[in-house]
Amino acid sequence: MAVNDCVHNSHGDCAFKALGRMSFQPLLENPFLGPSASTLDKMGAIRKTLLAEHQTWRLFMCPLLHAGAFHFMINLLCIIFIGIYLEKEFGSIRTGIIYMLSAFFWYLGATLSALARNWKFYTNKVAALLTLFFVAGFNLMLGLLPYMDNYSSIGSLISGFLLGLVLFYTPRLRQLAQKKIGLGEYGVNSSFNWKQKLDRPVLRSASLLVFSLLFVGLLVAVLLGINISHHCRWCSYVDCIPYKRWSCNDLTSSCETMGSDKELTLTCMGDGNFRVFPFTNISQERTQDLCTLICS
Repeated sequence: MAVNDCVHNSHGDCAFKALGRMSFQPLLENPFLGPSASTLDKMGAIRKTLLAEHQTWRLFMCPLLHAGAFHFMINLLCIIFIGIYLEKEFGSIRTGIIYMLSAFFWYLGATLSALARNWKFYTNKVAALLTLFFVAGFNLMLGLLPYMDNYSSIGSLISGFLLGLVLFYTPRLRQLAQKKIGLGEYGVNSSFNWKQKLDRPVLRSASLLVFSLLFVGLLVAVLLGINISHHCRWCSYVDCIPYKRWSCNDLTSSCETMGSDKELTLTCMGDGNFRVFPFTNISQERTQDLCTLICS
């Protein structure tokens, strides 16, 4: 948000102007209360056109970015609600490994595998499953909006599930005075030992192999510029649902620019929509943001 500097770069057309440099782009531009698209691109966001230019570093930077304050708070709540529980029951080392290898994502996939592997130890199983599916469904629905990538979320969900099968063997059960309500309920008391670490070696080895093959295969596909949407017509709708207020097209919009001493007029070359702005001194990147907004 500091790099975005809405007050300066957007000439004060910002949400929550009282925040000054940290104010957000207008909601019509970024519904998640966040920076502009050009700022996200500058900081390392994933865009197919940029990956096609072999900007591989974006694959490692994008997990650190959020579309806006709403996106950040949703992920933070997932970490508080699920991550703390996983760390308490399975230890910080195993939880930390999954967190890093599944691209700093949701813990939902890992929690689902932990629930599946240790089904007999949990009470209120149906409530736990419904909670996980509700949170996952809510995140996937948000991923249909611009600025968020559902493919990243789905990939992280699968990664977390596979890694959870590898690392989340029998939890470190504690002696409980009474049962608690929530994801961490147990109907059995037990102790942690080395035998549990060697539990189900075939399942864990197979899960690790599948994760490794998927990771390497998809990474190679990205580096080669393979786009699954060219081979699957409906796949594009997994990531974005077309709507009159935004565009799902990753191609750069084109606008005709006309300026005077005080005004700038942008006209979309695709549909003829235009807008007059009471300023002229804006960057080329910001001009492209406004062009995309008009063409959407």
